[in-house]
Amino acid sequence: MNQDFASDVLVVGAGPVGLTLAMDLARSGVRVTVVEVRRFGEPPNVKCNHVSARSMEQFRRLGVSSVLRQAGLPEDFPNDVVFRTRMTGVELTRIPIPCRRDRYTELEGPDTGWPTPEPPHRINQIYLEPLLLAHAVKQEGLSLLSRTRLIDFEQDDHGVLVSLEDLDTQEVRQLRVLYLVGCDGGSSGVRKKMGAQLQGTEVIQRVQSTHIRAPQLAALLPGKLAWCYYSVNPDRCGTVFAIDGQETWLVHNHLNAQELEFDSVDRDKSIRHILGVGPDFEYQIITKEDWVGRRLVANRFRNGKVFLAGDAAHLWVPYAGYGMNAGIADATNLAWLLSARVQGWADESILDAYEAERQPITEQVSHFVMNHAQKMIKARSAVPAEIEADNEAGQAARLHMGQEAYALNVQQFCCAGLNFGYFYEKSPIIAFDEESAPAYTMGDFTASTVPGCRAPHFWLNDGRSLYDELGPAYTLMVLDASAQVMPLLEAAQQAQVPLKVLDVSEQSERPSAYTHKLLICRTDQHVVWRGDDCTVGSVELMQKLRGLGEKTDA
Repeated sequence: MNQDFASDVLVVGAGPVGLTLAMDLARSGVRVTVVEVRRFGEPPNVKCNHVSARSMEQFRRLGVSSVLRQAGLPEDFPNDVVFRTRMTGVELTRIPIPCRRDRYTELEGPDTGWPTPEPPHRINQIYLEPLLLAHAVKQEGLSLLSRTRLIDFEQDDHGVLVSLEDLDTQEVRQLRVLYLVGCDGGSSGVRKKMGAQLQGTEVIQRVQSTHIRAPQLAALLPGKLAWCYYSVNPDRCGTVFAIDGQETWLVHNHLNAQELEFDSVDRDKSIRHILGVGPDFEYQIITKEDWVGRRLVANRFRNGKVFLAGDAAHLWVPYAGYGMNAGIADATNLAWLLSARVQGWADESILDAYEAERQPITEQVSHFVMNHAQKMIKARSAVPAEIEADNEAGQAARLHMGQEAYALNVQQFCCAGLNFGYFYEKSPIIAFDEESAPAYTMGDFTASTVPGCRAPHFWLNDGRSLYDELGPAYTLMVLDASAQVMPLLEAAQQAQVPLKVLDVSEQSERPSAYTHKLLICRTDQHVVWRGDDCTVGSVELMQKLRGLGEKTDA
């Protein structure tokens, strides 16, 4: 077996989470190797249909958001979510969502006016992942080994020795790295090897999912087109997503509780009920994408120098689009921590922050989406028999179901709370003060600079985004020009903590949430400290920010 010592970090899995992590690491000068069992460029499954605003903010930081914006559905294809008796049937309600052409200019509707430079983007994973891959392989210091499988690893105080198998030649070689990250999905071999266990609810919902080609379907749809269609009828409830905006669609058939096997239900008959088409309608099955909705979170996200991210660490029903997007948040969080350690300015204990920050918020979000899933299951079981009737009873049923569907689902498709409201309340590298972070729900949040929260976005006077000006580690935002900053700068220099100074004291559009003279923000946009006076406690604060020291009120 060959010996190779070429990388600082090995990432297992080249899906969106693994690629995001690898790109972020490489951007910081960390040498990273990605191993993937698929062939280079092999298409992914048709899974995620949505990239959240928080993910797009990070993709902007990584220099790939503008490319992603140009891909997916046609630029003028409506991104609306529609509830109908059947896909080709009577409309019950509609949640308006701007097409990508109008995403920055549309002001009407519940999915506009996002407080961010990067609002959400509807794009299927089959278009997203190849673009991320193309961007990743251009990064200096990033190597991708396709058709390669991790078969074993052992760690010690100095690093991790991994054994890799070339799936084409069956050659096994060893690679020694500082850290290993499993982004290898729900059946993660890294998770099993490191001794972590998924805990929670094994089965919430079974979904018989089918990727189809149906060139004639769009012509049968009444009224304005939509990105997502919910079919609500007594025969079979389901969801359909437009994939290319022309002829390919993803059909989710939500199985009932007593339907324990995917093949226990006639797939073709169910698809026709959901679409609202007869036996003469022709379509082609491209792939079967059946899946089980769960609520499972790993009991640990780290074991020494080995970490988990994405589906390897958590699995849940992807309501609000927060399956893949939660994994991207993991990757963003872990990347800057590993970079800080590899660059040498942070102590090894800074890595404790990953599990301390991501595991609790993951657990919380998993309950958000599970509760929503249970409400959806209840709604599907309560569809009135007369909902398609051409009489007053049918009209009343449709009106009621439409109102209920809108109220329940606008929060998941316009989920500002999940994007901007979460905060890290137990982090060892955040200097908390006496104020508590505001509560949030799936749909709503209150902008805040409480340490642990996302720093509220604003546009600078010259049109640049605040986030574009944040440094690669920490940024000291000067909000009042009269504030003393030298104690912080001297303490940062002494501790070798990278600290960029950003004077925003003259910016006219600053949100009211910025109530202090000084604020320190991480590269992932989370606030780590704020205050009016830094003449006392700056040394202790810098030790905390590099992973050392007790809680400080500096």
